[in-house]
Amino acid sequence: MDTERATVPAPATALAAACPSLAVGTPGDAVAGVVPAYVASPASTQEAAGLLRAAAAAGLAVVPRGAGTGFGWGSPPSRCDLVVDLRAMDQVIEHASGDLVARVQAGATIGQLAAALGPAGQELALDVPAEATVGGIVATGTTGPRRLRYGSPRDLLIGLTVVRADGVIARSGGKVVKNVAGYDIGKLFAGSHGTLGLITEATFRLHPRPAAVAWVTAEFGVAERADASAAPAALVSASGAVASAAGSALVPSAVELDWPGGSPQSPRPLRVGVLLEGTESGVAERAGRMSELLAEAGGGPVSVTGTAPVRWGALPSGATVVRVSFWVSALDSVLGALLAAGESAGLRRPAVTGPAGAGALYACLDPDTPPAAVGRFVSTLREQVAGLSAWAPRGSVAVLAGPPAMLAEAGAYRDVPGAALMRSVRDQFDPEHRMFPGRFHFAGGE
Repeated sequence: MDTERATVPAPATALAAACPSLAVGTPGDAVAGVVPAYVASPASTQEAAGLLRAAAAAGLAVVPRGAGTGFGWGSPPSRCDLVVDLRAMDQVIEHASGDLVARVQAGATIGQLAAALGPAGQELALDVPAEATVGGIVATGTTGPRRLRYGSPRDLLIGLTVVRADGVIARSGGKVVKNVAGYDIGKLFAGSHGTLGLITEATFRLHPRPAAVAWVTAEFGVAERADASAAPAALVSASGAVASAAGSALVPSAVELDWPGGSPQSPRPLRVGVLLEGTESGVAERAGRMSELLAEAGGGPVSVTGTAPVRWGALPSGATVVRVSFWVSALDSVLGALLAAGESAGLRRPAVTGPAGAGALYACLDPDTPPAAVGRFVSTLREQVAGLSAWAPRGSVAVLAGPPAMLAEAGAYRDVPGAALMRSVRDQFDPEHRMFPGRFHFAGGE
């Protein structure tokens, strides 16, 4: 798509008075092909508040930006007048190691935070890119394999500072884990993709870094569909292994499923990987018992290593990414639905990976897949997942990333559970829908 400059009134004087670091947007600042009129880099929460007050007075559409690692997720914005770049707010404000708590500005990267916490033997237990910003991972809800044990960013938040669309500063939570006042704001903003307001600071609960780790992996044979009326045995075996591992007393930190893309002409085996963390002696014993559990479920060969398997927690670069959420008990049906959707759309089966033990998978389609074929795949997959009646309240299908034409064809967040409630919350926090407008499109409206 050719980039085009957004045309808005000229509130530059008011914006610059609130935030001296104001510049004219360039093609490098484009969001889904639209070059913003302005880019501002506030240095504090107060500057950010003044900036949003000026933007509100001028009726500008605002798009928050961190490192941009999750910038392309979801639908493109329908308007983009002002990009608020938070990377100048990059300080670790406080690290209370005795309380296992850290307060961080939104523009600090995960790598910076890890470096600050490392000397105390502590970590923020999220598997996310080191270059991602704290505000970005909260806003997008980004997590990784260890979601099973530690949860997502919203589960680790104990405090949040935000600026509303009208420039009002709001704070929730506190600096200690036992202070639960105001948690709801943090949970609402986590995963909101910048549509409710601007995150400027976050306070997290930390964890000690484990003394030892081990990955236990097993393969579960070829799982391509030989008989369209029956689920391949490998799917059933792997699904049983995931459920058994995730629910075991061995306390896994992650249970991942990895199924490289393939076809009946070039079938690929499924792999189930389990991460164990703890003391050296404890991890060694638990790894042995986990190996037995996976073998009893039909996996083999089983291996135990001190390094992560290939593709652990990673998504293919440039792929169209479709996320499926479900109850773990429905995993074999979800995998069958992915096969059926690929067949219906006439596609080579996509690569499937993700924290299956936590009830999520990512189907990754080749970047050159035609938008119409992606649309058929997603539509069929939604029908299949919705048809799992016992699990429908939890099941959902969302398109996280892909070319704009594909996102328009498939609908990024169509028919997601709770859409009406999400619209209602949006109306309360941003009645004019100026914060990242168009990011979420649901059935019946944004």
